Amino acid sequence: MAGQSVPLADYAGRPLLINFWATWCGPCRIEIPWLIELQDRYRDRGLVVLGISADDEPADLRQFAADFKMNYPVLVGLGHDDLLKAYDAVDLLPITWFVKRDGTISGKGVGIHSKDWFDEQVKALF
Repeated sequence: MAGQSVPLADYAGRPLLINFWATWCGPCRIEIPWLIELQDRYRDRGLVVLGISADDEPADLRQFAADFKMNYPVLVGLGHDDLLKAYDAVDLLPITWFVKRDGTISGKGVGIHSKDWFDEQVKALF
């Protein structure tokens, strides 16, 4: 949202939680505080939470991220249809992917899940 390209390869070797969302998505808004907590709790273990907005403008994202006090990178998916399609984030949000340090997919969640479910998925990354 700062106007720079962010290759996912920059996060190689780190466990990732990649959350595709949108500012207008009610379930996404429910999950965001949980993602903030997870980033705080597991930061020292190397976890990176990435939020990729499916269709919001950068200016809207900057304001939203500030309002929600998002403590993890928020990336712009708008105009990156290839990325959204590759991660099945076209027709339904939120979509969350969990990636281990070695790059293997540990899991995927479609739609909203509980805070405990997220915690269990993140624990499985280590």
